[in-house]
Amino acid sequence: MEININNNLFKVTPVITDKDIQNGMMGKKFNNDFDGMLFVLDPGEHSFWMKDCITSLDIIFIKDLKINKIHSNCPPCREDNCPRYSGVADLILEINGGDCEKYDIKEGDSVFITD
Repeated sequence: MEININNNLFKVTPVITDKDIQNGMMGKKFNNDFDGMLFVLDPGEHSFWMKDCITSLDIIFIKDLKINKIHSNCPPCREDNCPRYSGVADLILEINGGDCEKYDIKEGDSVFITD
């Protein structure tokens, strides 16, 4: 599956089950198989954290295929009381920290999904 934002393609792994959503990028690195993780959620307010992640991430909140919130360069957290990154979304895309700035991705941009 691919996500296209401003003609930038991200090869994403869809995350749908509660267990996979809870684990997210914990202990994982992006590689040649995927450079993004796409969380498919019920519409509403969601909160993510960076517990046991390996690298900083940009967390992109998407509602109705429009970006409505970006948390940039969220650092990994090794403690139990990690900062939370919240927003309203039905999709959340996690990509490498700094990629939003690198590719000029901003709030209000449209998101296109291809299989």
